[in-house]
Amino acid sequence: MSDAQHVWVGVGVFIFKDGKFLMLKRAGKHAPGTWSVPGGWQERGETLEQASAREVREEVGCEIEHIRFGAVTNNYFPEENVHSVSILMLSDWKSGEAQNLEPDKCEELRWVDFETLPTPLFRAWDDLLNGQFIATIKEELKRSAV
Repeated sequence: MSDAQHVWVGVGVFIFKDGKFLMLKRAGKHAPGTWSVPGGWQERGETLEQASAREVREEVGCEIEHIRFGAVTNNYFPEENVHSVSILMLSDWKSGEAQNLEPDKCEELRWVDFETLPTPLFRAWDDLLNGQFIATIKEELKRSAV
């Protein structure tokens, strides 16, 4: 199967800490200047939890725990001929100071809540903004602020 026919599987990881979650401003060739959570492609043989922990460690240097399923989005970017399925995972911050370990892929890191949500958002977020998933995220933010 050629790359043009391949559907990629990625993880996006919400890291909850003190009533906020971590977002990254994307750099590089895919959707630069948009905001999303840490994440990346799942590698062959990895569980979603392993992929989530690895991507967070590689991108921002944090350790996470209580990794759990959040939502799924189906993303097609015709301008780049990329089709992916994003599995959004929820997690709690465990240790480590968030830092930009991949400056070629990320311009900025920011802990946010829904009142301070930056824009523009990564296009995959459009499917989530008016759904039940946002209510779930708000509940997780309340829980993590305790």
